[in-house]
Formats: sequence, C-alpha cells, structure tokens
Amino acid sequence: MATVKDMLATYPADLGDVDRDKLTKCIEECIACAQACTACADACLSEGMVGELTKCIRTDMDCADICNATASVLSRHTGYDANITRAILMACATACKACGDECSTHADMHEHCRLCAEACRSCEQACNDLIQALG
Repeated sequence: MATVKDMLATYPADLGDVDRDKLTKCIEECIACAQACTACADACLSEGMVGELTKCIRTDMDCADICNATASVLSRHTGYDANITRAILMACATACKACGDECSTHADMHEHCRLCAEACRSCEQACNDLIQALG
C-alpha cells in the first residue's frame, strides 16, 4: 500500500509552496483520527452505560466524518482552492478539539476514549500546523 508521502511524490504537477511534511502529517493524522473516532464510537455503543455516552458517540461520528473529508480534500491538488483548504482545516481542528474534549471527560473510565482523545489532539495540532504553514 502506498503511503501519503509516496503518493504526494508522484503528483505530476508542482504543489507550489506547500510544506510537504506538514501536508503529509496532516493527511496521516486525519486518517488515524477518523479511525480512532469510528472505533471509539463503536466501543461506546458496547458499554453498559451507553445512554451516558450519546454525546461522545455523536461527537466521535462527526469528527470521523470531518477527518475523512479533510484527508480527501488535502489529497486532491488539481484545481486547488486555498480558501476551501483553510476552511476544512479549521473545521477539522474544531471538530477534533470538541471530540478530544468530550472523550477526555470519559477517559478515566474508558481506555478507548483516552486513546481517541489523544488522536484528536494530535490531529488538531497537525491541522493547525498546516494552517499556519499555508499563511
């Protein structure tokens, strides 16, 4: 399976001034966060106290969808629109912060929430780093 960095290296046109390392990291973090959020939501559904985890499940699912969309947008470069890229990165950072905050409230009781919160914090940071690099 090709890695994000390998796929970016094969792009036939110039990517411009984008920091490839930050772009690569952001795409990878978005994919990892989406997987963690999906798994966390599923694990929450298996908990005996599922009724108390409805906000966590919803936040996980929203974050996973936004992270997947962000990774997809960041992986497309033909017809690049910086305004769309910035907007989706800001939305992703916002979703990751909200999900990380929510999962953190359950982290002492549920290991899956602790791990998900970590993935969310890492993705939030990668999105913010890429936003800064874009100027």
